[in-house]
Amino acid sequence: MDIEKPEIFHPPVKRSITIAGHQTSISLEPLFWDMLKTASDSRGLPLNALVARIDVERISATQPPGLATAIRLWLTNDMLGKMTQAD
Repeated sequence: MDIEKPEIFHPPVKRSITIAGHQTSISLEPLFWDMLKTASDSRGLPLNALVARIDVERISATQPPGLATAIRLWLTNDMLGKMTQAD
């Protein structure tokens, strides 16, 4: 998905994934689904495995956000970290 296109304003899309043997559904905007897929591919992990890692980090937070919010925050932090490394 190209960030310059208006499709970035698409509403969330619900998808089912399995985390730690349990089926769950997550609603994310297509841009975040694309970013999540790119992040999992770059780490050589299945999407479910990356979401499971994010979930473990989320649960250990002092005030854990919802899973979809945690994924968005994790992706943003990951992207910002890469931008900082490039500078």
